[in-house]
Amino acid sequence: MEQTKALDVDRFIGIDSYKHLYSIKDGALQKQGELGEFVFQDFQLGPITSVDIINPLNVVVFYAEVNTVVFLDNRLSEKERISFNSLPSFLNISSATNAGNNRLWIFNIDTQQLQLFNYRTTRQTIFSQPYPGKIASQASDFNDCLLLTDSHLYRINIYGSLLSEVQLDGYQKVVRHAKKIIGLKDNSLYLIQDETIVPLVINLNENTIKDLQLTQEFLYIYDGNILSTFRLTKPKQ
Repeated sequence: MEQTKALDVDRFIGIDSYKHLYSIKDGALQKQGELGEFVFQDFQLGPITSVDIINPLNVVVFYAEVNTVVFLDNRLSEKERISFNSLPSFLNISSATNAGNNRLWIFNIDTQQLQLFNYRTTRQTIFSQPYPGKIASQASDFNDCLLLTDSHLYRINIYGSLLSEVQLDGYQKVVRHAKKIIGLKDNSLYLIQDETIVPLVINLNENTIKDLQLTQEFLYIYDGNILSTFRLTKPKQ
């Protein structure tokens, strides 16, 4: 373990590439770091479902209750929003994450397909095959997207092709950085590499894992009171 930090928030979102910390407190998105402290809130949209900080200059905030995505700049000021209820072609989605190049990875509940959605042209450009079951977790970067259901983990590329499929029963969440994937099941963590699943031995002092994030070198775990940082690569000599 590298360090621990007391953190009084409802949800820990993550640490961005500039070392700013994002969290949710009383329904508002917060950002803290060298740039300052910033807050975004719009209670009319309901609770925040997810926040994607892969690009700190274009933070993607998804509100499932109203089927809406809000885009924020690096000071959490609103840039624009997309209501999927108001599109010429209505889309009913359960998740939305940043795909780069004015695109979002979205999961269409009605067709059970992962899609690439261009929010500049409002075009749905790529359709995957249908994936059965409810999506428990979605983790993506600009090249591919992971979909976790109650029984499988699917990895799909930007062309909609299935790259891999791993049976994962009862997992609650997956986090990723590049090809490194960590899954959460029953308060235990597992490193998922291709079809190999290896338990991660981490001393949590029996604390409950509430939120987690994986970056290039660090795994962040939040138990509701303490944010713990673990280094996953060997320190340089």
